[in-house]
Amino acid sequence: MKKIRIGTNVFLPMPVVLVGTEIAGRPNFLTVGWVSRVNTDPPMIAIGINRANATPDGIQENKTFSVNLPTAEMVTETDYCGLVSGRDTDKSGIFDLFRGVLTGAPMIQNCPLTMECRLTETIELPTNLLFIGEIVAGYVNTGMESGGKPDMKAINPLLLTMPDNSYWTLGEYAGKAWAEGKRLKNKN
Repeated sequence: MKKIRIGTNVFLPMPVVLVGTEIAGRPNFLTVGWVSRVNTDPPMIAIGINRANATPDGIQENKTFSVNLPTAEMVTETDYCGLVSGRDTDKSGIFDLFRGVLTGAPMIQNCPLTMECRLTETIELPTNLLFIGEIVAGYVNTGMESGGKPDMKAINPLLLTMPDNSYWTLGEYAGKAWAEGKRLKNKN
């Protein structure tokens, strides 16, 4: 198979989340695609947000944020939260909200998987701020879990691809991580 060069504007498929914080005392949510778990113990997650958005101000002020994983059925509301700014638009009434143990980190009841995070580090990048937060608590909706763990097939999360700017859903189960490769490992 031949490779063709496609330049540097290359992305991997990314989970889509709604990042929650408070701005001027009111809940606000921003659609974010640049998100990843980055540490095991303590559990930490990183989110990259353009500094022109309102959400970085809320995160830096409160030192907390939430990460909410919407379902594919929530694509309209999720996309909307990325189109309008919390500086100009009150997004607090779009979702049913709940609170956990941290102040300044509102979470979305409709999102089947939510995490509240304490800000541990902010890294300045040329256009974005990379926020790293310790996951203080995680929540999953009943019926969207199996054995106390999130069931991704039931959750049906959104994925984002760029630069085509498209939403996708999760595909079929492909195998068990840290198990599938054992057949090859055992041969060598």
